Amino acid sequence: MIRRTFLRIARVRSRLSAIAPLAGLLALGGCQTVVMNPAGDVAVQQADLILWSTVLMLLIIVPVMALTVLFAWRYRAGNEEADYAPDWDHSTQLELVIWAAPLLIIIALGALTWVGTHLLDPYRPLSRVAPGKPVTANVRPLDVEVVSLDWKWLFIYPEQGVATVNELVVPVDRPVRFRMTSSSVMNTLWVPAMAGMIYTMPGMETTLHGVLNKVGRFEGRSANYSGAGFSNMSFWTYSVTPARFDQWVAGVKRQPRRLDAALYRRLEQPSEKVRPIGFGSVDPALFQRIVAMCVKPGTSCMQGMSHGGPAVNDRAPRAGEAEGALTRDPSEKGESPHLSAPHGAAQGQGDPGDGTNRNMTMNVLPAPLGADARKRA
Repeated sequence: MIRRTFLRIARVRSRLSAIAPLAGLLALGGCQTVVMNPAGDVAVQQADLILWSTVLMLLIIVPVMALTVLFAWRYRAGNEEADYAPDWDHSTQLELVIWAAPLLIIIALGALTWVGTHLLDPYRPLSRVAPGKPVTANVRPLDVEVVSLDWKWLFIYPEQGVATVNELVVPVDRPVRFRMTSSSVMNTLWVPAMAGMIYTMPGMETTLHGVLNKVGRFEGRSANYSGAGFSNMSFWTYSVTPARFDQWVAGVKRQPRRLDAALYRRLEQPSEKVRPIGFGSVDPALFQRIVAMCVKPGTSCMQGMSHGGPAVNDRAPRAGEAEGALTRDPSEKGESPHLSAPHGAAQGQGDPGDGTNRNMTMNVLPAPLGADARKRA
């Protein structure tokens, strides 16, 4: 009876093992590979970069895997027809293939990566919105100021004078310039259908350019763990027609709430699963104060960053203040003495107490305490 039960269990396990791969394929069929099938030109170019890089690497991986199986089969112990050359040690033709093929692939990968990273620089304004659709001089990008909060996203539209929480709306085929910062910890803004991910950091401003070429709804989220509410730190991005975008802005403007410093301080408190919120008006200087970390009344703004002032390293040094390297002209920069470098002869070649031994770590045992010293201790 027990043996029969074990046999049944073994049959069930074998059937499940056969079905498991098919179940996995069915489950993957419901996945959306948005990274490789995006809706924006920047993300499409990034997907192409991933695809071509993978193909170039497979040019080495696939032949190596195939040859491994071929060699194992051809030169198996049971194959007496295979050539046996125990004294063989060199083949010029084989060496050329072994070294030339990877070298050419590395050169191709390097060129592809160099060109791609420069063309897709997130700080670089877009030169086109789609293949064959260059950005003309009269097209202005839509500015969106982004603040990552715990655990939600704040989007400020300075040109329109409105703001939203956990809802991003952009016109289709219009370049978008994101200026981003964080209220507390490092985070990452990521709309896979639109562009790559860029970090947001407190006290700093980062930039990302992107565009959406299809009307629709696309998921955006944080891609950097930031605490307990990270799992729900997501939002919807809507790509709409220009007319629909104007209607949306008009609808948000009808909201009675004004986003000022006092309301922002309440908003930045940690909260999870926050539904979209609209603000009909916004303090124009709020984003700069968030970047300068001086939203709280009485807090001094970081130097040179209050209310759209010059960048920290663009100002002249104050009287008595050390002149930093980033404020100097390149011709003024030099080298300072290397104070930690060994002096004189090699370490360990000087007498005890000699200056050449200062870089050595010495373990000197304390002298034993005398009777009088023990009493005093």
